[in-house]
Amino acid sequence: MLKEFPREFMMGAATAAHQVEGNNNNSDFWTMEHVPNSMYKEPSLEAVDHYNRFKEDILLLAKAGGNTYRFSIEWARIEPKKGFFNQEEVEHYREVLQYCHEHNVTPIVTLHHFSSPKWLISEGGWESEQTVQYFERYTRHIVLELGELIPYICTINEANMGKQIKKIMKRMEQKLNSSSNEKSDGSVQVGLNMDMKTKMKSYYQELGKAFDMDPSAIYTYLMPRSEQGEKIIMDCHQQARAIIKETAPHIKVGITFSLYDHQTLPGGEESVKKEQYEDFLCYLPAIQEDDFLGVQNYSRKIHGPDGVIASDDTTRLTKMGYEYYPEALGNVLRFVVKHWQKPIIITENGVSTDNDKERVEFIERALKGVQDCMDEGIPVIGYTYWSLLDNFEWQLGYEQTFGLIAVDRETQTRYPKESLTFLGSHIKSVIKKDSSSLK
Repeated sequence: MLKEFPREFMMGAATAAHQVEGNNNNSDFWTMEHVPNSMYKEPSLEAVDHYNRFKEDILLLAKAGGNTYRFSIEWARIEPKKGFFNQEEVEHYREVLQYCHEHNVTPIVTLHHFSSPKWLISEGGWESEQTVQYFERYTRHIVLELGELIPYICTINEANMGKQIKKIMKRMEQKLNSSSNEKSDGSVQVGLNMDMKTKMKSYYQELGKAFDMDPSAIYTYLMPRSEQGEKIIMDCHQQARAIIKETAPHIKVGITFSLYDHQTLPGGEESVKKEQYEDFLCYLPAIQEDDFLGVQNYSRKIHGPDGVIASDDTTRLTKMGYEYYPEALGNVLRFVVKHWQKPIIITENGVSTDNDKERVEFIERALKGVQDCMDEGIPVIGYTYWSLLDNFEWQLGYEQTFGLIAVDRETQTRYPKESLTFLGSHIKSVIKKDSSSLK
């Protein structure tokens, strides 16, 4: 049985702009979705029209009892052309933030959730040192315009994702000349299309044209991330943090990481240490001045003498191909607290499944792990389930179903699931709303 959470605990759900808003046509992902021979199974198009229906979606969350909403501001909307800031888009996000406050929902804003302005990629993207200055400028603009409405900022979503994608793409490259394509095994916590053998070269050529870049440069961009790129990402974070602290010191600043529960069998200890260092520990020097850490977890990896052990026919899998293992979250929190004693927000945790009873079970077991960790003294201050809505899962398109709310994309009608009712009922019973606490 779940116990009561502390009154101040933040509980809710999360989204990312490109995955839900629709018509993000100045972004790099929109370009990648629409070129000939695209690796994307389908384009995002109108997505689930959250851009126009955010009030309906936030209200569904709030009426269910949710008191927190994590969402991203889309850089490609704010600065669609280099140096040009679109005030209408700034006002759109002002309206989103104000609507959250009006309904006693604490907004947690992510400044960069994977998607970037198309022009940024043409300028060299996240492998160019200039990007640090561009991100700094964008951050300053957001904070000056909207900072008074923002209590929490995640600068960059899953800053370690480049390494995780690089690992799986290296394995995929090794398969290119084999007789079969590698299928998803859940070894990276984002939607990647593995059916790439026949498309890859032509895809790079088309992207080179679209971004006005040499195809070899595009290859570097799509194979994130070099050591230089790793440094640039963390420089962007640190510069953004400095600007936020200088401009709006009331805002709590953090970053999010994709973290697995790494478990070891005899002989797998060195493999675990290596992955834990690459996933998290190597970033510690750059985040020491942060106010909180965003932890994102979906599953575990089991390591043996030869590295990660593949799942077998007896393993319970999610629709994404991850092992169904909600207890991973609590284990990750226990690992993190050994190296990080400041507040932790679980900024993503969830499951893709067509059986919503599995989602209810997942949430209950994951939250039990969170409560156990809090009882042990781990400073967890929030949990935002991924995702509020069934949405666009990057290269995999719309086939994945993480959401607490289903959407008929022909009519954009919302259908709240039992899991939203479960999460919301639990929140209402343990968290008393108090509008006077919002400032």
